[in-house]
Amino acid sequence: MTVHQLNELLLICSLVLLIAVAAVRISSRSGLPSLLLYLGIGVLIGQDGIFNVKFDNAELTQVIGYAALVVILAEGGLGAKWKEAKPALPAAVALSTVGVAVSVGVTATAAYFLVGLDWRQSLIIGAVVSSTDAAAVFSVLRKIPLPARVTGALEAESGFNDAPVVIMVVALSTVGPVEHWYVLVGEIFLELAIGAAIGIATGWLGAFGLRHVALPASGLYPIAVMAIAVVAYAAGAMAHGSGFLAVYLASMLLGNSRLPHAPATRGFAEGLGWLAQIGMFVLLGLLVTPHELGDDFWPAVIVGLVLTAVARPLSVVVSLAPFRIPWQEKALMSWAGLRGAVPIVIATIPMVSEIEGSHRIFNIVFVLVVVYTIVQGPTLPWVARTLHLGDPSEAADLGVESAPLERLRGHLLSVAIPERSKMHGVEVGELRLPPGSAVTLVVRENKSFVPGPSTVLRRGDELLVVATDPVRDAAERRLRAVGQGGKLADWLGANGAGGPGAQGGAGGGGTAKKPGGHGKPGNGVGGISGVFGVFGRRQH
Repeated sequence: MTVHQLNELLLICSLVLLIAVAAVRISSRSGLPSLLLYLGIGVLIGQDGIFNVKFDNAELTQVIGYAALVVILAEGGLGAKWKEAKPALPAAVALSTVGVAVSVGVTATAAYFLVGLDWRQSLIIGAVVSSTDAAAVFSVLRKIPLPARVTGALEAESGFNDAPVVIMVVALSTVGPVEHWYVLVGEIFLELAIGAAIGIATGWLGAFGLRHVALPASGLYPIAVMAIAVVAYAAGAMAHGSGFLAVYLASMLLGNSRLPHAPATRGFAEGLGWLAQIGMFVLLGLLVTPHELGDDFWPAVIVGLVLTAVARPLSVVVSLAPFRIPWQEKALMSWAGLRGAVPIVIATIPMVSEIEGSHRIFNIVFVLVVVYTIVQGPTLPWVARTLHLGDPSEAADLGVESAPLERLRGHLLSVAIPERSKMHGVEVGELRLPPGSAVTLVVRENKSFVPGPSTVLRRGDELLVVATDPVRDAAERRLRAVGQGGKLADWLGANGAGGPGAQGGAGGGGTAKKPGGHGKPGNGVGGISGVFGVFGRRQH
């Protein structure tokens, strides 16, 4: 490639990215997942499109798709909240194992008897479309608050079920006779176990290292976190385990370890996730040949109808039978099984292996994803509201970003108060932060001021809280407790700072209060002077 060709490529790619970014606004207004618009951009550029670009390299598409999936799973894991995922973890594991098996069996049977594919092709299609896509689901569901059990189960399922599906499709796409089912099941569980062990170990070691090493620039933390996530995938894959499960678990551990600059890291990962989705979907749109889709349209509709109306609901009912989950939540989980990037990328595996009928498999999966995303995507919020699962009054968690101050042995916490936080209306003095921490600044409507103990906090405020190293975690726990329980966090059992003996005048120079008392507030600037008093002894 010459420099001139590089310039042309950069111009084209930049224009495509700008168009894709602008398309997100259209997606948010219409309720359609953005993946459809990205696929449409690829189709318009590709064969039979405006520019008639011919692209048929399935192997390159698979490689780039795998790389993009690693980034997407890492972003999903970093954004997953452990307190939501933990109660739903058994249900998510059941959905991604037993549920996948049920879905594969029902869908493959329909493809064999109703479409006329042979059993290998039918099983491949059944496996490919049994994987749900977190990006597609939550691009729609994030518009309405849902019970934590539902969001946790759907998100964890989307992160877990990629692994067994990929293993199954690779085994079915191997040239020659397919292994006995019990051998295949054993291999799936072995690879999952290896991937889980490597992912947990990598995530724990990475979080431990980042918490104990203060990097010289805040921009290095997001890079380090993403590098650790990719290490988990590569190590898991090279150890003949599930790299996809490894990267998701490692990212989940990293995202819930209260790392320095965590919101900035999630923002960086989210940007990379969008870039990966755009590139992957545009490339998949290029790979498809539109004039070949006509013959496979109705077979895709039939398979998709069985998948959506029979296989998915049955898999949810069977896999969640041991759990006490209300039927409304099961109904939403059944309808929320959106397919997106993962099935289309996985459908390239048999193409690379040159399995007979692989191009037809790809076309059926492509049409199925597009048609049923159009049907399910816009209706998901309506289904959730109809089932009375939206809870707009649910308190939102605080966004807390931590910047380590290594020389001063302290931390600067940046706290954003979201719309539904119960910290709204709480006075600074009522935060009762532990001694050694204080609110030093409040930013409201682009104006900053030093708070006093009677300053009332509001939605949209940003707080700067300075905490010494020993009480940093206790201060964050107390802030989150007030954000969830309000000023009554002590009596609701949500106090994370050690109970009523905490500091009385946080941010207002208050002294530690006696048991049962309210503390003695200081003057309005006591918070800052108190903070610098903590660190001043070290400076002198």
